[in-house]
Amino acid sequence: MVLINWLTRLWGSLQMKVDQYHIPVLLNDATQALISDPSGFYVDVTFGGGGHSRAILDQIDNGKLLAFDQDADASLNHITDDRFSLVRQNFRNIQNVLEAFGHGVPVGILADLGVSSYQFDNPERGFSFRFDERLDMRMNKDAVLDAYDLLNSYDKSQLENIFSQFGDFKSVESKRLASNIIEARTKNKLTTTQDLVSCIEFLVPQKVKNQFLARVFQSIRIEVNQELNALVEFLNQLPKVLKNEGIVSIITYHSLEDRLVKNFFKTGNCKGDLEKDFFGNISKPFDLVNKKPIVPDDAEIKLNPRARSAKLRIAKKRK
Repeated sequence: MVLINWLTRLWGSLQMKVDQYHIPVLLNDATQALISDPSGFYVDVTFGGGGHSRAILDQIDNGKLLAFDQDADASLNHITDDRFSLVRQNFRNIQNVLEAFGHGVPVGILADLGVSSYQFDNPERGFSFRFDERLDMRMNKDAVLDAYDLLNSYDKSQLENIFSQFGDFKSVESKRLASNIIEARTKNKLTTTQDLVSCIEFLVPQKVKNQFLARVFQSIRIEVNQELNALVEFLNQLPKVLKNEGIVSIITYHSLEDRLVKNFFKTGNCKGDLEKDFFGNISKPFDLVNKKPIVPDDAEIKLNPRARSAKLRIAKKRK
């Protein structure tokens, strides 16, 4: 009995660790729509805390699940299951990885984009302005470029560009941000998150400070991790790697990535331009399963406030 109680407590602590790593968003909607064959091969390209992967495994019988995560820390959540494999890879490499594993052609692919709660809440990762830690923001800790390098080496025009492109700042705002960063780093290098905050926070009223800083940090994070480039490469490979009539579920968290996914599902390219073949037929590899994105209900947002901006888009590959 003592052993049973100890194992129960151990399992509870492990489960809590996974839940704290990242609460899976739109769990049922994203996974239930994905499963068309309980004996099929599935791919979760953003493993994180493993919540979506566990839900997929619960719904398949003798199928297989391959998960991707470029963050070495995600391996702490590895699932012990003969049907499951985890690779430390960015999903932009999906075609090469699938060919190397030789599991066959997946019938379902899931992506939960963005940053995990673990990455946001772990001070040493440098993703959040809530902590005064070294500027980092790398999803892959082995990557060469981090936020420190970016902020201390990019020239004014490069900084302006990332703020306007990835933070949706107006031209005048982007120029002010870049100018203040350049001026501050001429005195001392920007080393910590608070070094960055202190040189730009006075640019906006206190009441919108957090939203403003969130957009600044988002801009830098997207550039450090080349998130949009990776997403475009991933989307462009989907028609080549997914089985005919296979399902892809993608959860996005901001308009930049959602626009790319929406355009790709509707037109077959990320620009959103309808293309026609020699006979005038529209070249479009996917059909939308849900015409409008699925969003979390009030209950889920109350449980997990970070889910409030999530949008789930589901599409089926044409025959």
